[in-house]
Amino acid sequence: MPPVGDKQDKGRDVQAMFASIAPRYDLLNRVLSLGIDRSWRREATREALALTGPSGKGARVLDVATGTADFALELKTAAPEAEVIGSDFVPEMLAIGREKATSRQIDILLEEGDALNLPYPDASFDVITCAFGFRNFADYARGLAEFHRVLRPNGRLVILEFPPPRAGLFGSVFRFYFRQILPRIGALVSGNAGAYTYLPESVLAFPDPERLAGLMRATGFRTRFKLLSAGIAAIHVGDKG
Repeated sequence: MPPVGDKQDKGRDVQAMFASIAPRYDLLNRVLSLGIDRSWRREATREALALTGPSGKGARVLDVATGTADFALELKTAAPEAEVIGSDFVPEMLAIGREKATSRQIDILLEEGDALNLPYPDASFDVITCAFGFRNFADYARGLAEFHRVLRPNGRLVILEFPPPRAGLFGSVFRFYFRQILPRIGALVSGNAGAYTYLPESVLAFPDPERLAGLMRATGFRTRFKLLSAGIAAIHVGDKG
């Protein structure tokens, strides 16, 4: 299992882990989230494209840590005239994303890239998104700095992530599910117990929404966030001045 949290040398371990579970990744997302992850992406898509107009004409959108491209495909479907690029450092995940894009006849570009050293010039994109990948970064501040660098002035960043479960009965129940039940289901379906032990541990080690918002503000973003499904997920929106 890769190490969890910020400032960790985990890039290669995370890359190998996601390569190993790529064939079952989409199925497990649906099963483990009970399908709710689709509604979360739709809400994040609305936030991401709020400034581009309904068609997205002329807009350039980058989905970082795109994985099998679910979010990139959602973005392109919602804004068919936008240019949508998905970037990830796991070729096995990108290959599945390309198959999905081809089968649905959706025109997106999927490229290999390191989120901490994005292969794009300054001020290249109007929108940057990152869904359920930011907590896997080895350095959160550096990742945010890269997002800020490649965004154009007045561009928008949207991060969709799992925050640590909050205090209270619901948080306790969800924490039990996350640590005791989810890893067993994930191991059974994927054959990789470590990957689905890493998932809950990485969430528990992730900054709470207020702290992540503070990191975004420190990078130069005007920031707000909203909790989804009683705090299971959170959307952070950062606008670049």
